[in-house]
Amino acid sequence: MKKIPIPNPLSPNYQLTDFHVHTIYSPDSLTTPEKLLAACRRKGMDRIIITDHNTIRGAQEAQALDPKMVIVGEEIMTTEGEILAAFVQEEIPAGLTPAETIVRLNDQGAFISISHPFDIRRKGHWRAENLLEIVPQIDAIETFNARCTLPRFNRQAQQFAQQHNLSGTYGSDAHAAFEIGRGALYLPIFNDANSLRGALPQAISAPLRLSSPMVYLFSRYAVWAKKRSGSKFPD
Repeated sequence: MKKIPIPNPLSPNYQLTDFHVHTIYSPDSLTTPEKLLAACRRKGMDRIIITDHNTIRGAQEAQALDPKMVIVGEEIMTTEGEILAAFVQEEIPAGLTPAETIVRLNDQGAFISISHPFDIRRKGHWRAENLLEIVPQIDAIETFNARCTLPRFNRQAQQFAQQHNLSGTYGSDAHAAFEIGRGALYLPIFNDANSLRGALPQAISAPLRLSSPMVYLFSRYAVWAKKRSGSKFPD
């Protein structure tokens, strides 16, 4: 995948897209949809896929504020690892098998990727044998996640994608607004899951930046703040 500098010389034919973004509707984020969108505009993002943990509420709220920028997605915890979906219409609950999760996503025409598959420091990583079982049923895997603290986790994902002829998605995995865009792709204009599938082989990498391990302190603080306030979504 080629790399080009910012600003985007291909605009308006290509859209700068971050595939993996969280809001306050994730337990470990305090970023409201309004603050998230403001940060995206400052950073020149064209499209973002909001993928809160096991919910689409934050994505729907943000899409109502900016339907041109926001794609509704979800990061879904299955019994074997996390699935990263885009163009989600109905929320998928956590705790289903990968097969059942994929059936439900296919029923609504979603785009199906796998988040940080080999990052063993995270609860949602995958064992290779389980990932191999679903390769024929997925559209892509996340081959760059800015929150993978060890570069080898991303390299393993890139190698797996190449070996199994899978497209790769890039995501910041932003839980705080300053992380937006640290993993992103320039893609030809797309409007749904099918056109996204067609656009990915033509993707061009934006400059990439791994986040510091310190970003996990922000996530831990978010969890603590919500518990302290007694609310899942504190002001």
